[in-house]
Amino acid sequence: MNVQRKLAGVIAGGAILALALAGCTGGGGDGAATEDGGGEATTIQGADYNPQPRENLQEGGEVTFPIDEITPQLNANHSDATVDTARLWEWYNPQTILMSPEGEVSANPNYLSGWDTEEVDGKTVVTYTINPEAVWNDGTPITWKSYEQTWIALRSLDEGYVPSSTDGYSLIESVTQGEDDRQAVVTFSQVYPWTDGLFWHILNPAVNTPAIFNEGYLGDPHAEWGAGPYTIDEFDANAGTVSFTPNDKWWGDAPLLDKVTFRQLDSTAMVNAFRAGEIDYADNLTADNLAQVEGGDDVTIHRAQRTSTNLLEIDSTKPQFSDLAVREAMFKAINRDQIKEVVWNGLDYTEADSNSLLLFPFQEGYTDALTDAGWSYNVDEANSMLDEAGWTAGDDGTREKDGVRLEGTLPVFSDDPIAEARARVIQSQLAAVGVDVEIDIRPSQDFSTDLSTKNWDLVMLGFSSSDPYGVAYMCQIYCSDSGLNLSSTSTPEIDARIADEVVALPTQDEQIAAGMKLESEIIAETWGILPLYAGPWIAAARTGLANLTPETYTGLDLFGLQPVENVGWMK
Repeated sequence: MNVQRKLAGVIAGGAILALALAGCTGGGGDGAATEDGGGEATTIQGADYNPQPRENLQEGGEVTFPIDEITPQLNANHSDATVDTARLWEWYNPQTILMSPEGEVSANPNYLSGWDTEEVDGKTVVTYTINPEAVWNDGTPITWKSYEQTWIALRSLDEGYVPSSTDGYSLIESVTQGEDDRQAVVTFSQVYPWTDGLFWHILNPAVNTPAIFNEGYLGDPHAEWGAGPYTIDEFDANAGTVSFTPNDKWWGDAPLLDKVTFRQLDSTAMVNAFRAGEIDYADNLTADNLAQVEGGDDVTIHRAQRTSTNLLEIDSTKPQFSDLAVREAMFKAINRDQIKEVVWNGLDYTEADSNSLLLFPFQEGYTDALTDAGWSYNVDEANSMLDEAGWTAGDDGTREKDGVRLEGTLPVFSDDPIAEARARVIQSQLAAVGVDVEIDIRPSQDFSTDLSTKNWDLVMLGFSSSDPYGVAYMCQIYCSDSGLNLSSTSTPEIDARIADEVVALPTQDEQIAAGMKLESEIIAETWGILPLYAGPWIAAARTGLANLTPETYTGLDLFGLQPVENVGWMK
């Protein structure tokens, strides 16, 4: 896929979005957390999305899903895109590549009849052979030009495009026509070991200028630029509704559902709508709202691992947070265990600490980068560091220096009481070292706009992963032009180190080892992002709803990317 991580939308409830993968098996029965709050804390392993073959499913029916936000930017390849952007994109755009929950990739035969990778003269060459039936909704055949335009848009920021990531694409030296216009030949400038993660979100060739790429999808999903089993039936951002119906231009297996609708709902409204039968799925459930929805004859509870990480970012461009020592001290004042006690209250859930933004603890090659960087929860050390940095406590306990108060606003983009409680914990922890944090409750639909305009001083959000190739996207998190590292703490020197010490290496194993080592050094040099936890993905669905959460970045199927036409109701 073009990016490995996206902003995980509104961080609500117990644990919205978490990075995960490697050797997980399907089914959520083993290790499922209990809800009574009295059992031994357990972990959750694997996927739990009711996988079913098409022959077990009926034709017809409708499904309504909740969504946190219908984002202003509807281009999933753009830097301002979030998980919600990608969810909607997946339902009316090509799914050229599919992935199992465990991270095994395969070409989607509806789009690709061939996908071959080889090394030629010290360079990686990937050949994509496109299904001759594949066509965009505007009538344009899907050809090698879509691969070329996707590369042009994602390879660099220097040409005016603002992509979510340039990782991988910046190392491509050419995209050319192969045997005919239905074959794209992609040649890299070196050996590149992560090709399976590229060209998942190909662009319609009409998206051929920076202005169209950056602004063309603002408030307009452009159904005519899409292709796939569904197309947009209704789009009303003001009403918070997007619906999809079968596409009469589709050439593959007919989609099973007559209509798929997404409704923009905050957490409380989502639970109420599910209980009222207005929606068919509700996720990111805490113990409190889980108790409200389970137990019905037509309700099935699903529990799975997540493929994303909740985290805290500090905006270093604000004067009071520009000092590295201040940010490090603030992070050392954060007790992550106390935060987890609040968000997982009643779930009897536990997990290994998430101390890297590149790999999860269950992935091969993972190391504890955060501890290696020198982090630990230590209030006394945090106070000493702030004393040494010249920040002294005023009459109200808030530290000051040169007339500047050590204070900031932490927004909460949710009406869920657990989300607010989590913020209050951080507020209290930072107050213990003289940092005054104001909590500001905001609607979920403000999330992406406020994030991109930096209408915050501290922020909690999530990085959600599309695939298990975390180190391949190291620059997306830690480079100076990162669209995810909103702390603005990276430097051109870090960019160069990532390129020279990690990206230049020829194998995945070598890049993983070097990337994990470098990550700890970058954390120690920046202190802009603190990983907090992953958490379980707990959802309620109407019984019989199968092949849930087929989109990337989110849901019950770990790294799974499934054909959207296979979502449906069991017979």
